[in-house]
Amino acid sequence: MRFAEPLHFALFILVALLAIFAFWALTRKKKLLARFADIPLIMKNAPYISFARQRTKVTLVLVCMALIVVALSRLQFGTHLEKLKREGLDIVVALDISTSMLAQDIKPNRLTKAKQEVQGIIDRLQGDRFGLVAFAGEAFTQCPLTLDYASARLLLGAMNTKSVTVQGTSIAQALEVASRMYDQETKKHKILLLLTDGEDHSEIAERAATSARQQGIKIYTVGIGNPNGEPIPIFDRNNKQIGYKKDRDGEIVVSKLNDEVLKKISQATGGKYYAATSGELELDAIFDEISDDEKKEIEGTSVTRYDDRFQWPLLFALFFIVGEFFLSERKK
Repeated sequence: MRFAEPLHFALFILVALLAIFAFWALTRKKKLLARFADIPLIMKNAPYISFARQRTKVTLVLVCMALIVVALSRLQFGTHLEKLKREGLDIVVALDISTSMLAQDIKPNRLTKAKQEVQGIIDRLQGDRFGLVAFAGEAFTQCPLTLDYASARLLLGAMNTKSVTVQGTSIAQALEVASRMYDQETKKHKILLLLTDGEDHSEIAERAATSARQQGIKIYTVGIGNPNGEPIPIFDRNNKQIGYKKDRDGEIVVSKLNDEVLKKISQATGGKYYAATSGELELDAIFDEISDDEKKEIEGTSVTRYDDRFQWPLLFALFFIVGEFFLSERKK
């Protein structure tokens, strides 16, 4: 047994004050009558007067009020399992964790900014299932589709450039892995957010986007970085920068945002391309876009619900107040 709204117990103070006042009034009434004559004499000449009945009526009213307070406090006992159901979309984020994401044209670097964007996405979710794909030269599922946003945040925080062994930027693999996470029996409710600097110069990514569109996936791309480019820093084991990445000829590699390929990928699926901003305005725009998409019913986890039993104290309160109404203060 429990009470869902125990704060209403404070009303018992009012009930107690009313009880004190009511019984004080009855006692004073009896004393005032005693001033005119002895109580036994009064009772003999007015046998219809009944102090016991008056006390009973007051008691019935007070018990009724106490039961109403119990009902307001939502008396509960007994439990049942309830399956939570929500309406939402299946939203998968593909996050680029290649070494080019360490470029610092966006402070502190592209990867940190991208993770902040993903965090902003999770914070905006309301009943949508969320999944996470990490990719560089290869791709893998970091977090399967789930309603457990807390776990998704933990898995996001654990991602870094060392999470993959094959470097590069294979957007095509990211799209393929993400596509397999959705329900294959339906071609609706599927949103894919791709966060990357877009340094994939192959045409395979565009073909993968076309395949995703055939599965009903709408892709929104967010470009992380600057088209002018930035060198890729190299760090030692103590996370201290020791230089910049160089090519085979010893020239410093400059990583540039390739927004053209990202625009083509999003346009191929009916989505849009956005450039990352410090205020994350692009996320507001994306969620404004997908808010009109048809949502599906999503079954969540089973939760234990307590059964409300406030009806019982209300029923007894009604019984007592009706009894008080029909009970006369006087004897026949």
